[in-house]
Amino acid sequence: MAMRKIGNIRWLIVLLVIIVSLTGCNGEKETSTNNEENNEDNKKISNKEEGNDTRKVKDAFGEVEIPVKPKRVAGIYLEDYMLALGVEPIVQWYHPSWGKQEYLGLTDVPLFDITGSLEAMLEKKPDLIILPGAMDESYQLYSKIAPTYRVPDDVLGDAEETLKTVADLLGIPEKDTSVLADYKQKIADTKVKLEEVIGRETVAVVRLDVGDKPEFRLFGLNNAYTGMIYKDLGLEPFKWVKKIKAHDVISQEKIPEFTADHIIIFPSNGTWDSESNEKAVALLDDPLWKGIPAVKNGHVYQLERSHWQSGAITANSMKMEDLLNLIVN
Repeated sequence: MAMRKIGNIRWLIVLLVIIVSLTGCNGEKETSTNNEENNEDNKKISNKEEGNDTRKVKDAFGEVEIPVKPKRVAGIYLEDYMLALGVEPIVQWYHPSWGKQEYLGLTDVPLFDITGSLEAMLEKKPDLIILPGAMDESYQLYSKIAPTYRVPDDVLGDAEETLKTVADLLGIPEKDTSVLADYKQKIADTKVKLEEVIGRETVAVVRLDVGDKPEFRLFGLNNAYTGMIYKDLGLEPFKWVKKIKAHDVISQEKIPEFTADHIIIFPSNGTWDSESNEKAVALLDDPLWKGIPAVKNGHVYQLERSHWQSGAITANSMKMEDLLNLIVN
């Protein structure tokens, strides 16, 4: 009997050891699993704090994955929209032949030569690059540096839609509401004031192309830079304007027939005082030009080129201010 009791006690001890061991193993597994879950949660929290979450959007070429909250953004030739939304770009568009968008006043933002090496962009470490249509050939190269979004053509032709798109890409879609409200109100106010002063008098926008062969270039009804003065502000286009989509040269022999009531004119490059533009500016002294109605009536307005060669929100607002100052006030 004593031997049986001793044997039973031994089995009980062995059983207890096994139970304790199993409990310990399960505890380790649970702890390990919990640690993994906690690590995943911590990663998600860390990603959110660092702004590393991404989302997929459709651009002109298809689907692209971009940061939800990008912090370092290069909006090539879209800097106007970024600034209107209160976001400063990490670089600003620059072309050796055309300069930069002077009207934006980005004195502290480094220039990015779009004709040069992309190493300059790589050094700025963008987490999002936004491109217009003029840079399609380099799209694949840009996309190797950072997620790259090419704005669709049907959006680029509309300043309001472009602003909405840029706001969404920047992760601040709510900001476009107040900017657009102010913009639309300015359009409405400017339109009324212009209508009161010039009514259905005709208007034309001319660029004085400087360089080796200076010439006058008339901008058309749907020109991406100046079409808004007709479509949004309701100004009456000169008859030639209605036949041109983007722009066309006014030949020398056609100048006497250029009978628009009001002419807005700016140089294609540089300023009116640039030494390199003297030959082009001399065209304004040609007897044929001096003989047209707008010149005789003092209704030719010489303006600076920078914002008149952009169709963005800030540029358009500055055009409205020009028109009010020159025609209304």
